[in-house]
Amino acid sequence: MDDFKGKVALVTGANKGLGKQLVRRLLDHGWTVYLGSRDLARGKAAVDELQGPGRDVRLLVLDVTDGESVTQAVSHIEQGSGLLDLLVNNAGISVGGHHPSQTDIEDVRAVFETNFFGPFRLSQAMLPLLRKSETPSIINVSSDLGSMGLIGYPDGAHARTQLFAYQSSKVAQNGLTVLLAKDLYAEGIRVNAVNPGFTATDITGFRGDRTVEVAVEESLLKYALQGKDGPTGGFFTGRGSLPW
Repeated sequence: MDDFKGKVALVTGANKGLGKQLVRRLLDHGWTVYLGSRDLARGKAAVDELQGPGRDVRLLVLDVTDGESVTQAVSHIEQGSGLLDLLVNNAGISVGGHHPSQTDIEDVRAVFETNFFGPFRLSQAMLPLLRKSETPSIINVSSDLGSMGLIGYPDGAHARTQLFAYQSSKVAQNGLTVLLAKDLYAEGIRVNAVNPGFTATDITGFRGDRTVEVAVEESLLKYALQGKDGPTGGFFTGRGSLPW
């Protein structure tokens, strides 16, 4: 399939898991994809696995917590492609899995640096390139554990889940999604949060109830491929909208 030939995407945290699978499927649809990886060796291994005839995948060594690394990433894409059609803020971590009363503040800082400040910094930095696209879009990979509407019910499915650093970072990321979507609405830059669900990846200890293939196909790819008439300022899964 080459129905998106010429479109350019950047997926962060893409040397494994959901990110790598999304890169694979975007390549299947003809995209040029910058595979963002903090680790050079792991990123190169992922690119070697995904490349092939007619598949334009490019390694981008990128640490979203480092301002200089982000600046270099912008320059790299500008020189290599001149614009960006899709930014997927996928990189994420989870440490300090405790109640708020038991969580070390340094764990919270570390998680927020990757899960919140990273997407904020990168989205802001990539705006000049996104503004050159006819169908610019930002996807923040979120979680239902960041939904105040879902974690707030005492008898809900997530009532007893206590991952304070991770959950609060995703609540903040969802807030970024809403406000950035409003900010960029007049420019036609769509911004959405997409929840792939409880997926078997390293961040879940491979305990998810779905594979990365299913999660990407049902949710991330679906919203990545939507055009300029797609939604903005929403929180979605493959089955529809989620409460903030």
